[in-house]
Amino acid sequence: MRIGFDSKRLFNNFTGLGNYSRTLLRNLGRYFRDHEYYLYSPNLRRTPETAFFLEGQPFYPKTSNSLFKSYWRSYSIVNQLKKDKIELYHGLSHEIPAGLKISKIKSIITIHDLIFKIYPNLYNFLDRKIYDHKLRYSCTQSDKIIAISNNTKSDIINLYNIEPERIEVIYQPCDSIYYEPLDIDNTDDVLSRYGIPQEYFIYVGNIERRKNLKLIFDAYWQLPPGRRLPLVLIGRGEKHGKEILGMIKDKGLENSVQWIYDLDDNRELRILYQRSQALLYPSIYEGFGLPVVEALLSKTPVITSNVSSLPEAGGPGTVYIDPHDPEALAEAIIKVSDDSDLRKDMINSGFEYANQHFNEMDSTRKLMDCYINTVID
Repeated sequence: MRIGFDSKRLFNNFTGLGNYSRTLLRNLGRYFRDHEYYLYSPNLRRTPETAFFLEGQPFYPKTSNSLFKSYWRSYSIVNQLKKDKIELYHGLSHEIPAGLKISKIKSIITIHDLIFKIYPNLYNFLDRKIYDHKLRYSCTQSDKIIAISNNTKSDIINLYNIEPERIEVIYQPCDSIYYEPLDIDNTDDVLSRYGIPQEYFIYVGNIERRKNLKLIFDAYWQLPPGRRLPLVLIGRGEKHGKEILGMIKDKGLENSVQWIYDLDDNRELRILYQRSQALLYPSIYEGFGLPVVEALLSKTPVITSNVSSLPEAGGPGTVYIDPHDPEALAEAIIKVSDDSDLRKDMINSGFEYANQHFNEMDSTRKLMDCYINTVID
């Protein structure tokens, strides 16, 4: 089967949506090499993350010589898809090109979240209108919708009035590194390289308001100074960086917080997960919550919010708190720090849950079944 993919973010985005695209295609290439995967992108950037997809079969990268690459991606690409005899097109990040349904090419769209509708104050007016138009069109025009969590599926049904049977939940797998045995030989070297002490808490993710880092700082401020283990923040946040630094200064936490904004090595990230006391992830809303699953697969306890998809990602072994209650987070931090039996149970239960529910082979097989059934229908 010839399958086309919207690969703009695969080649040009190196955070959430780009990581989703690369992990999905890498797994397809690993487990289902007998199909052909055409990767359509306005630009084909060669980086350490994208080089794998530029090295030949089963991947066929495609771009346009047009000066109007955005128009090509959203409209005229349909002619290229027909020329390449594409049987199925997968929009990996919320959109499919106009006219695809008329062309008789089957289509699938992945929807990660509808946060712009649930928390509109986090987006400007124009962005909300653009996102809403694209998603509404893609939901109504695509043959199948993939939601990355049951929570996202519920949002699609409730906010766009889509028939439940048209939506399939296929969880987002982590990078393959997280399914490999833990390498514990060089963990001290990684801590030393970044100047991280032996005991610390960790936060991983973009630095933005929705991630609710203010709650962590408020909780830390409530802890007795002697109970404030260092907090390691890992993630980019150019837009809200000054705001975050201001919060840290206002709380007098300059000596308690270390921010690593340029970590791109997943092997090192996994070590930093594994050596931490726990992941603190008090987000106010997530379509899935990938850092939660990464931490569980790294045998790390997780403290996260009791809202949106996070209980779905964290399972029964995770400690949940109200994302608006800093006192609850402070109490959870102390509880997880002091109770070694609880930590052991969280590690074992979380690792078992993540392996059972977010197995990369199972999710990739489910994805391929969805492709085949969509083409046959």
